[in-house]
Amino acid sequence: MEHVELMISEEDINRRIAEIGKQITEDYKGKTVHMICILKGGAPFMCELAKRVDLSVSLDFMSVSSYGSGTDSSGIVKIVKDLDEPLIGKDVLIVEDIIDSGRTLSHLTEILNARKPASLRLCTLLDKPDRRVVEGLKVDYVGFQIPDEFVVGYGLDYDQRYRNLPYIGVVRFD
Repeated sequence: MEHVELMISEEDINRRIAEIGKQITEDYKGKTVHMICILKGGAPFMCELAKRVDLSVSLDFMSVSSYGSGTDSSGIVKIVKDLDEPLIGKDVLIVEDIIDSGRTLSHLTEILNARKPASLRLCTLLDKPDRRVVEGLKVDYVGFQIPDEFVVGYGLDYDQRYRNLPYIGVVRFD
């Protein structure tokens, strides 16, 4: 059986999302931010973040899977659900729940850059820099840097459970 230990409280998450929203508002002043949520885990974060950006915001959703040998992702992306709108000329912000190795996101940014957005930036709630294997992946907005732990909550799941927790917790197996 497993249990979940608190890592980042709901209050700390809300405070940090407000700070990121304010920074995005400043950085994109006078523009429309086209947020792309990477499903499923990024949905709660993107919805809360969008409410805290004081600009015109449009939303789109994408579902991707990466595949490779065994349990390691190759970072090669298979698009399961593509975007509903073209990106040409838009100021795009990819919103992720967590970045670890960076392989999938690195490949995804190549795919999206080929669609000719005016700009493309990355935002993640959680960053595990100790797991990064991709050089040069620039993450523009980071909620929290965390150690290499198995985390759930705020969109992140373990076997489709715990996504609805209002905080980030570490899964511990008894």
